[in-house]
Amino acid sequence: MTIIYGTNTVRNALEAKRVKKLYVSKNFKHNEITNLANSLSVKIEIVDKQELDKLAKGENHQGIVAFVSPYKTYTLDEVLKSVKDKSDATLLMLDELSDPHNLGAILRSSDAFGIDGVIFKKRGQVGLNDTVAKVSTGAIDYVKCCDVTNLSQTIRALKKEGFWVIGLDGSAKGDLHSIPKNTKLCLVVGSEGFGISRLVKENCDLLVKIPMQGHVSCLNASVAASIVLYQVKN
Repeated sequence: MTIIYGTNTVRNALEAKRVKKLYVSKNFKHNEITNLANSLSVKIEIVDKQELDKLAKGENHQGIVAFVSPYKTYTLDEVLKSVKDKSDATLLMLDELSDPHNLGAILRSSDAFGIDGVIFKKRGQVGLNDTVAKVSTGAIDYVKCCDVTNLSQTIRALKKEGFWVIGLDGSAKGDLHSIPKNTKLCLVVGSEGFGISRLVKENCDLLVKIPMQGHVSCLNASVAASIVLYQVKN
């Protein structure tokens, strides 16, 4: 079981029928959530705040904690099958991302802009956990998350399926306007501190950068992802 917390996160998990048990504080006021839980025959236990604090490991739980079934991840074949008839399918690949807050925010943006799937490695970077779920405000239940063993091999497989693989890199010559339109895309965002790894960068079809006019040289990974997703979807 996975523990999640927060009203929006739990509400979306209930709607996705993934909640197994609820713990709420004595003064929890969101009747629509408890009514939904009752309609789904989810057991609700009323506990004191200290118990919720312990379950949520001190995070802001807003008076509600849930035990849910593990978050589903998809295989690359499943993701590709789901977009086989989309000429403008868009995937997002994350290279060595380590911050769960960034991953949660990226899932939220991916849901907002209609991204068809988010790809990341099974090992060596952050996966789907309670913090990611909370920050995503429920998007984790709707975005297809695909965990793979090797990103470079995955890129080669995507190219065979007609995807252009575009990497975000601060030293690139091209900018976001260089990204081709009306075609299958896989956008690659690197880690918070080091960007895209060398092998992944070498396998990209095109590297682009986000033009910046200020004094800082780089953006937070989730902010960079949001900017490029907005660019390709508008």
